[in-house]
Amino acid sequence: MLGVPIMSPASLKTKLSEWENGRSGVSEVYQRLFRDIYGLTSAELGFAPGPDEIDDDTADLRSRLAVARLVDAGTVELFRTQLEAARRMDRQFGGITLLDQLRGTLDQIQVMLAFGARPGQREPLATVLAETAALAGWEALDRNAVAQAWTHHERAKAAAREAGSDALLAHATAQQAFILIDIGDNAEAADQLAHARALAERSSPALLRGWAAAAHGEGLAAVGDRNGALRAFEAAEAVLPDDPADPALPYLFLAGAHLERWRGHALSRLGDAEAITSLSAALPRLPVDFTRARTGLLVDLAHAHAAAGNRDEALAHARDAKRLARQIKSDRQLRRLAGLVLPGRS
Repeated sequence: MLGVPIMSPASLKTKLSEWENGRSGVSEVYQRLFRDIYGLTSAELGFAPGPDEIDDDTADLRSRLAVARLVDAGTVELFRTQLEAARRMDRQFGGITLLDQLRGTLDQIQVMLAFGARPGQREPLATVLAETAALAGWEALDRNAVAQAWTHHERAKAAAREAGSDALLAHATAQQAFILIDIGDNAEAADQLAHARALAERSSPALLRGWAAAAHGEGLAAVGDRNGALRAFEAAEAVLPDDPADPALPYLFLAGAHLERWRGHALSRLGDAEAITSLSAALPRLPVDFTRARTGLLVDLAHAHAAAGNRDEALAHARDAKRLARQIKSDRQLRRLAGLVLPGRS
């Protein structure tokens, strides 16, 4: 490959022993071969960088800088179009095919941002990075990959700060807190959700303020504060705009049945019989393409009926939920179903 002769197998065996024992140094030719074979840098192999590697590193930096200079409004719009398509796929089909794709997109955006997107393009690029990372984090949580979900949300928060957006920071901070609820750190989650709600109150649109209030309500339900949770949901409903669909906040859904579904989820977590009324009212009003949301709602109904002693209804909803959870590969909802405790037969 390099056009130079190499040692015979017998000589190479002897030389390898000398290199391993430090009796002689590895020549630049063989350092290059080791880098190519193992796909590692000189530093990772324990060598000082050679002249060719320094040149390669410089060339790589120049290449990345050149690509970053090409970022324009069209580039950002392309990433946003991909993100919107991913959102539609996510809510209808779950994360079965999306997570790897989103990770690749995140790496692309991160490189463009890190290597000098021009002034005027950094904030839009950071904005789409924050939204994409938050979606990837939610996908990872649905697959029960909690550590990966946390890391994606940390990236989303950093990008939100780069974009100078309290709205994006509040959203990523609140969404990350649901990971804490999933792993049982409920008190810490409630504190983080309170912080996210305070961030949203700074200057965010009414839709986000309502969403953050509802998110805080879920956190309060997780720590058993029924009155606080209900007050938070009342605050969310009070601030919700007449048209709860904001093109500037495409990652939020509170129209129609969504807020009632969320309230029912919180009540179900509290073991409150009123959960059945809220969830049953929300189910037929939920748009058909929100498969992930429907799955979670059915899981909540199964738990709510089980808590109320309604074995047959709990089983029926659990069967429907399991079918959908398997369809969209939602490990998170399957785990929740595995924790369902059915009442005894009457």
